Amino acid sequence: MTHPLDSAHATVPENQTGADLIVDYLIREKVPYIFGLCGHGNIGFIDSLYARAEAIKTVSVHHESVCGFMADVFYRVSGQPCATFTSCGPGSANMPIALANAFFDSVPFLAVTGNVPTTQFNRGAFQETYRHFQADFPSTVRAYCKRVYQPTRPEQVAVQTRQAWKTMVTGRPGPVVLDVPFDIFKEPCSDGTPLPEAWSANIDCRAGASPEALRRALEMLLAAERPVILVGQGVRYGGASGELLQLAQRLKIPVAWSASGAGAIDSRHPLALGLIARNGAYQANHAARQADVLLALGVRFDDRTSSSWIPGYSFTIPPTRLIHVDIDPEEIGRNYPVALGVMADVRTFLRQLLGELDQRKTAAIAQPRLAWLEAIDGYRKQWNEFIAPGFAADTTPIHPQRAAHEIDRALPEDAILVSDIGVHHNWLLQFCEPRRPDSLIGSMGFGPMGFGVAGVLGAKLAAPDRPCVSVCGDGAFFMHASVLGTAFEYSIPVVWVVWNNYAYASIRGLQRGYLGGRELATDFRHPETGAPYNPDFAAMARSAGVEGVRVDRAADLNEAIKTGIASGRPYLIDANIGAELNPAGAGIWELPSLGRSKPGIGEPYTPGFGR
Repeated sequence: MTHPLDSAHATVPENQTGADLIVDYLIREKVPYIFGLCGHGNIGFIDSLYARAEAIKTVSVHHESVCGFMADVFYRVSGQPCATFTSCGPGSANMPIALANAFFDSVPFLAVTGNVPTTQFNRGAFQETYRHFQADFPSTVRAYCKRVYQPTRPEQVAVQTRQAWKTMVTGRPGPVVLDVPFDIFKEPCSDGTPLPEAWSANIDCRAGASPEALRRALEMLLAAERPVILVGQGVRYGGASGELLQLAQRLKIPVAWSASGAGAIDSRHPLALGLIARNGAYQANHAARQADVLLALGVRFDDRTSSSWIPGYSFTIPPTRLIHVDIDPEEIGRNYPVALGVMADVRTFLRQLLGELDQRKTAAIAQPRLAWLEAIDGYRKQWNEFIAPGFAADTTPIHPQRAAHEIDRALPEDAILVSDIGVHHNWLLQFCEPRRPDSLIGSMGFGPMGFGVAGVLGAKLAAPDRPCVSVCGDGAFFMHASVLGTAFEYSIPVVWVVWNNYAYASIRGLQRGYLGGRELATDFRHPETGAPYNPDFAAMARSAGVEGVRVDRAADLNEAIKTGIASGRPYLIDANIGAELNPAGAGIWELPSLGRSKPGIGEPYTPGFGR
């Protein structure tokens, strides 16, 4: 008798194992790459990858977190989820940093982790996590991914593999772990591979807003005198940039972005306000804190974006009326009260809103809107005058603002810039002008060092015809210098700009700003001379087969980036950049019990007391 679900599974090949099924499923989901590191716990899985090498490319790395960062950025560029593989014990225990980064930035990838054989559960086998529960790797990552699946019998593999994929890509996306015991990889598996076209390909998760919510939102936007749109990652990776631009232009509403939303609208568009954050542009912060209606699309309102939620710096909610749209209802109303909260996919919501506008045909916009845009032009002029001196600085070490500007100038329009975490990220966010959603990629949720060092490899594999450049601090690069070997081994032509300021400079800045200059464990110094010290990163690169150069002036940095891109090979630039300055902005940041920073430009806005 034929089972009713037989048509939803592929025919079972002869001698198929659990690992064979997982690999076959990944191929059917059109996964082009799998990134990982070998171990005794996953050699059965690697054997199945070997058998299907013509259909899925395996890239071996030298540290497990690197493979997670590569899968993360591969998705941000291509929109196609990838997979990783790691072994039991310490191998997979190196994954939580990369998993958490993807989880808090809503990026999906499937982490296939090996575990000890089921017959050895709770016996303290080599690398088993067993003190509280047998084979308990899932507890290690439960807080850092959407779900952990652990098949312990061969007949569970098919069900849990397809469920893991569905969990990963539906709703608010995020990474999922498939933790597979050693023997399950190699046990015969009589179930056919689930067919994506039956189980996952036809699931539409782009939920929309109710007619009543659409009507209310549009009426609030049309009546507003000082509206602002704030966009986050939900717009960029939700594929909503085109709809955002249409709405902004039709309603003449200026658009600001959180750090995660940079590039959702062309930075040079007349309606583009810039970054809202503690180090954000004056016109962005000053417009948003005066807004009478704020339409927030796919944003979390974290402390850096919101100036630590202190009214008058980034936002003044209320009296600003907030329309908050997000696929995750938990984010709506988390940090600010809402005039209207809408649980919806942002692209669907924007399309619905545009459709509602089309139906009205003669939707009148409040007359003060033009005066509002003129006022914003004045704020923009003040900001441009404030930042102008840094663009002309010609010093050694290189002035950090000038460095960010030269990096931006050197990149072709289609380039992908992947930033690591550190003080350089703040400079890049301020002074680079991304033109498209994937022009500037960074991590703003979990913020792990190494994200940009390794993630740029994933960017290049996702977009082989586009220049891919990583800007990373000296501290982060030294943590993950093994990427040099991976880039050389697989001929991945990326460019690293090591922002070398001889310190964990962003943290040293906090010591200087909040702790009276009491600095410890943040500088890198020579043990005998006390002079700033770092390894010779250019020489380190050359030792790995990667071209490496050192630059000390801004113009040379510009030319070195162009040369590195043109080389068509992995290329490292050790850039000597000043560490004495931190980027000033119109917002603030509070570290409770230590105090608040001060805005570099402007004063807090108090409703009712002028603008």
